Formats: sequence, C-alpha cells, structure tokens
Amino acid sequence: MNSEQHYRPIPYGRQHITEEDIAAVVETLQSDFLTQGPKVLEFEQAFAEYVGAKYAVACSNGTAALHLCTMALGVNEESRVITTPITFVASANCVRYCGGTVEFADINPETALLDINKVRQKLESKPKGYYAGIIPVDFAGNPVNLEEYRQLADEHGLWIIEDACHAPGGYFIDSKGEKQLCGNGKYADLAIFSFHPVKHIATGEGGMVTTNDEKLYQELLKLRTHGITRDPNLMEENHGGWYMEMQELGYNYRIPDMLCALGISQLQRAEAGLARRRGIAKVYDNAFENHKGITVLGTSPEALDAEGTGHAYHLYVIQVADRIGLYDYLRQHNIFAQVHYIPAHLMPYYRNLGHQKGDYPEAETYYAACLSLPMYPSLTQDEQEFVIEKVKEFVG
Repeated sequence: MNSEQHYRPIPYGRQHITEEDIAAVVETLQSDFLTQGPKVLEFEQAFAEYVGAKYAVACSNGTAALHLCTMALGVNEESRVITTPITFVASANCVRYCGGTVEFADINPETALLDINKVRQKLESKPKGYYAGIIPVDFAGNPVNLEEYRQLADEHGLWIIEDACHAPGGYFIDSKGEKQLCGNGKYADLAIFSFHPVKHIATGEGGMVTTNDEKLYQELLKLRTHGITRDPNLMEENHGGWYMEMQELGYNYRIPDMLCALGISQLQRAEAGLARRRGIAKVYDNAFENHKGITVLGTSPEALDAEGTGHAYHLYVIQVADRIGLYDYLRQHNIFAQVHYIPAHLMPYYRNLGHQKGDYPEAETYYAACLSLPMYPSLTQDEQEFVIEKVKEFVG
C-alpha cells in the first residue's frame, strides 16, 4: 500500500463497535431502565471480576472516577499529593478539585513512568505526614510496580490511587513471581479506569473505580449520587419507604444503563482486543529494532514474563529527534499520530501555581521527542505496514 492508494484516515486510536454492541444498547433502550437500573451493577460486577478486585463503582467518566477517589480519601486544603507530570491533567486536577496541593516527581526516562526513586527523595526531604498520597499512572498501558510503591507508602503513611486508565488487563509480576492485574486492589487503595472511545473498553464516556476496601466502596457509592443514601441502616431518621438522606456534599457522577450495556458487551471481547494490541506492538518492535533514529519507549521489567508482556498497550510510543517534522509528515499521508503528553507542570494553570520549565527535566526531554503511533485492535496489517513505511521514510 502506498500513499496514493490509501485514503482512509488512520488515527492513533479508534473505537470498535460491533453489531452485538449495538444490539446490547438497543435492548437496554427498550427496557424499563435507562439509568440507575440493573445494567450498572452488572457492569460493575463483571469489571471487578475482570481485574480481580472485590468492588467496582461505575461513573460518568475517568475524571469523575479520580474526583470520587480524592473525595473518598478525604483530600482537602491541607493535603499534598505526588503524581507524574507525564499524564493527562485529570490525574493532577482531581487533587485540586478538593483544594489539595499537587506536587510532581520526575519520570524514569526508560519507561516514562513515575520514578519511585524521585518520589522517595521527595518523601524523605519532608517530615512524615507532610504528604497524604501518591497517584502513579500506568502510562501507555505499562504497569507501575505497585508492590514497591505500597512499601514506600506504608513507610510514610500514604494512600495510593492507581490511575490505570491505560491498562485494563495489564499486569506486573510481583516479588513472589505472581501476576498482579492493574486495578486488582492488592497494593493500591483505589484504582480508576476510563471508557473513552480510544481506550480498551469504550462506552462513549464512562469510568470505573475499583477497590478491596468495603468502607471506601460504600463512600464512593454515596458520593457518586449527591452524597445521598437510601440505606435504612445508614440513615439518622426514617420517615417511610420514600425517605432518603443527603449526608454529605456529593455529585451526580452516575453513568446510564445503556452505556453500561455497551461496556458489558465490549468487556466480553476485552482479552481478544488486548491480544491484538500486543500483536501490533510486536510488529512495531520488530520494524524499529536497531533503527538508529527511532527509540521505542521501554517496558518496565516487572511487566515482562515468560508469556511475553503484561503491558496493555493503550499507546505505542516512539521518540525521534524531529518530532514535529515526523508528526506533520505523517499527517500529510493521513496518519494522525498524537503526543502523550504535554507535561502537566507546563500547563498555564500549573505554572500559575508556581511550577516552571526545568523543574522535571526527564519529563521535558521525553515530551520533546515522543510520538504515539496508531494502536487499536481494528488496525489492519496493511495500515500498520503503511505507518511503518512512512515513519522509516521520514526518519531514514
């Protein structure tokens, strides 16, 4: 395939909607419940089982999931939280929604994951209790070693929110040689996922929080619906079957049943999609191996096992010297690569809070060269070969 033959745009990510997905949504549209019905709990239970967690709470989007987490953990004006600058800004913004202070720590340049050594340095530079928590991100689908983060967090009395939006089905290998699925709740207090169309599971918009903590689970359910409870065992009074109590300030972060029906349908082929993503990554790996002008973003050692990888490959990221040149060249050939991410600390909002260029040099160096290539299960072999051809053509 050459550029003259190729007309269909190739984005960096794309949803895959089947007739089964459409039928599931139509069936729910024809049912008694469009929202607050049985499909929500069904999706929650299926997703919790998929990632190996005890509890799951579905909500309107991944950002809402993050906000629910920070509220449930009691983040306030006194809270200081550490996260990575290489993430979508919601990973940091959720702390600001509650009035807390966001501090960043630099990344490991090999993987672009939050560098645990940099986090440790931050923690050890302040007295115990100065920081409240850590939000590590499974960036690009590459799982963070949460066992190590749990040990560090316990030393300093911190909670952990795992931002696993990029990594449903991903896993790392712990010190006992066991697979730890992203979001399974063994090491993080809470984990969050997104169901935006470019993610592994698409509901249009949607999010999920997973946890093994029953108290946090109950708090999340209440906060998702205005801080209201209808449970007679939790109410201060009970005037009758209609009665409900707003016990704290929550939000309407609910997700409708028809979107959960789509999520359930998508979840049924999640493993097939994950296998396809890993297959696409292998083709890219082989194509760019030993290419002097192209650096492939590395996988953390804990995400590798005898079967290949625990990487979930939401993104396939390369680094090149002339990133803007390659970006523009690919667009000329209808290939819409993307950049993930502009460092959060360089956004005007965070600069106005005191962050500045030069604060996190590894993140800034990574940003200057990174480019996410097309990565989604319905990417065809011809399309991928065309992408590889054009990348090599430009870089070569």
